Amino acid sequence: MRQPKSDLQNSQNIEHVAKLANLPLSNAELAIYSEQLDKIIDYINQLNQVDTKGVEPTFSVREITNVFQTGEQNQSLTATEALQNAPVHKDNFFVTKGIFED
Repeated sequence: MRQPKSDLQNSQNIEHVAKLANLPLSNAELAIYSEQLDKIIDYINQLNQVDTKGVEPTFSVREITNVFQTGEQNQSLTATEALQNAPVHKDNFFVTKGIFED
């Protein structure tokens, strides 16, 4: 069973994740998320105590079969048709603003 983490450890973990995600958190938000994290971990520990021997693993509770489309080919756009409304294009590609800084 998990040893409960101190509020300080939870806060440090949350601050670390927030920093990685570039999310500024106030002290009040940090306290709220720390409490929520503790509740989530406690719930997971409860689930870990359930005897699941003999229970077949599943990835979905719904019985879904063959969700794939048929392999029929459909007419598609040519590169020229696809680019005809693009404000900027070059060599059969859309040109967009860069999102990464050098």
